[in-house]
Amino acid sequence: MLHLKSKLFAAGAVAIGVALAAVPATAEQFINVLTGGTSGVYYPLGVALSEIYGKSIKDVRTQVQATKASVENLNLLQQGKGEIGFALGDSVKAAWEGDTEAGFSKKLDKLRAIAAIYPNYVQIVAAKESGISSFTDLKGKSLSVGAPKSGTELNARAIFGALGMSYQDLGKTEYLPFGESVELIKNRQLDATLQSAGLGVASIKDLAVSLPITVVAVPADVAEKLGAPFQAATIPAGTYEGQSADVPTLAITNILVTNSDVSDDLAYEMTKQLFDNLDQMTAAHAAAKAISADSAAKGLPIPLHPGAERYYKEKGLM
Repeated sequence: MLHLKSKLFAAGAVAIGVALAAVPATAEQFINVLTGGTSGVYYPLGVALSEIYGKSIKDVRTQVQATKASVENLNLLQQGKGEIGFALGDSVKAAWEGDTEAGFSKKLDKLRAIAAIYPNYVQIVAAKESGISSFTDLKGKSLSVGAPKSGTELNARAIFGALGMSYQDLGKTEYLPFGESVELIKNRQLDATLQSAGLGVASIKDLAVSLPITVVAVPADVAEKLGAPFQAATIPAGTYEGQSADVPTLAITNILVTNSDVSDDLAYEMTKQLFDNLDQMTAAHAAAKAISADSAAKGLPIPLHPGAERYYKEKGLM
């Protein structure tokens, strides 16, 4: 009798197994959104993107990862440790070319673009009491150029080179994230900070309301010397407390990047949901007002992901 019971139990277990197998499995997909420091623009936009994907893409679980931004994000994407990340256009170009000086040990051949998004503005801000009013006034002063080999730091290096200067001309070079740089200026331990970010970045807003600042111009001919993806731009008067005039500078387009291992369907959805929910992105940070599907597939230094390409073709944008 015991033997019969065990046979019946085994048969029942097999039947349940078959029944379960007949139910289609909904494989949960994971999206890790790679951003930047929490006081920059990438982070709030990444949080918004994560929420959009979590709500709008079926069977998806999302996570936001604060990083050192562009260079780290691109290396993580190559390694399959992220599904989408923010990066500066010049860093993306350097990654695709395998520029070791920029922090890439080899060509990152798995990188694929989702969209060109909004421009980063190079914003150099000094404490007014430092006496810095022009770029050459930085000589002998202390400047934070961003985290080592971050997109911001690569921008700083390029600008110094275009002006025939180097970090050796500074009194002291700090390699710090935005928030830490601002705290040092507030504590009179640092003269200036160079930040490559969307206009109205929280860190500089915080600094400008804490003490009088000078927004330092980047000479117009620097954009011509450096060429694409750098372009001449303006930080409009009133962007920060106490900034009474327009300030010329450089801009570099930011790109949302994925990797070739991400499925076409998921890349399509990540692209579609970004543009279907731009209002939510703009609510997270005003820099997102510049995001437009019309220009998102143009001027990219890496190939589009086929899933993203399908979206732009559907919309008649390619």
